[in-house]
Amino acid sequence: MKRIVILAILIVVAAGGYFAYNRIHEKEKGGENALNYYGSVEIRRVNLSFRVGGRIAEILAEEGEPLMKGQVFARLDRAPLDVEVAAAQASRDQAAATLERAENGSRKQEIEEARALVEEYRATLALAEAELERNQGLIGKNAVSRSLYDASLSQRDVAKARLARAEATVDLLVEGTRREDVEAARAALAHAEAALEKAKIAAADSELVAPNDGVLLTRVAEPGSMTTAGQTVATLSVRDVVWVYIFVEEPDLGKVAPGTPVEIRTDSSDHVYRGHVGYVSPEAEFTPKTVETPNLRTNLVYRARVVVENFDQELRQGAPVDVKIPIASISDRVEENKDSAE
Repeated sequence: MKRIVILAILIVVAAGGYFAYNRIHEKEKGGENALNYYGSVEIRRVNLSFRVGGRIAEILAEEGEPLMKGQVFARLDRAPLDVEVAAAQASRDQAAATLERAENGSRKQEIEEARALVEEYRATLALAEAELERNQGLIGKNAVSRSLYDASLSQRDVAKARLARAEATVDLLVEGTRREDVEAARAALAHAEAALEKAKIAAADSELVAPNDGVLLTRVAEPGSMTTAGQTVATLSVRDVVWVYIFVEEPDLGKVAPGTPVEIRTDSSDHVYRGHVGYVSPEAEFTPKTVETPNLRTNLVYRARVVVENFDQELRQGAPVDVKIPIASISDRVEENKDSAE
């Protein structure tokens, strides 16, 4: 009997605690005036790095200093990059000269020189043919040796070949460069120009600039150290957007829709910040693994992101805040949803 009495007392105490918890929880939420949630400030951070590697020459800002968009705060040693630009420029100029020569063809003086060489070889051939003809008449009379006759024959053949080659050279010079050679020279110039542009971009990337207004949080590297492309050099806190993350309980999920206006307060001041719900996660967190009784469903929470509209420097990364959603705003959102559904 005593055990039954004790068990009954425990049940009454547990029920009383349960209802007391609910009343306190409702009071914390503002009763019928508002829904209250607790969250933390989230400020976007950017890891900054050079797109090229090299030795860091200087860093122009200390941790905690504000940076403006486009402001240079770190530089690499440009000497190796400038040498690469100069080499690329020389290759580009050489390719341009090759293309110009291919497009313009041979000069008049070169053609005239080739024609003069043709005349020279023609005269040489005439002399060799006359010598061969004279030896042909003498060899029948045994007036010249066979070797001398063979030498004159060979000289005639060499002179004839040289004349044919000189005449072909003149034809090529007059005809000009082949179309395929011109296209190849043009492609080589385009490749050289692309290499030059790449070298110039690499040289420009020796300066690291702030992509947005913000505050320099950390300096990962220091002047004199070597860095590779993509290696983090500093971390920037971006101040153009400030968020507050809260966790909405499942029973209140229908009351916290995107666009709902909210009020935000911090422990450090009485200033009230304005904002609105920007995003509610479609995925629940802390979900029970097996059963979902009505009591357990209250443990479901959904992460929501609140966008702060009138933020200032007092809202710092990770700071705890109170987020209040007025009932009037909730009612307005419910009415808007009804009107849109109708």
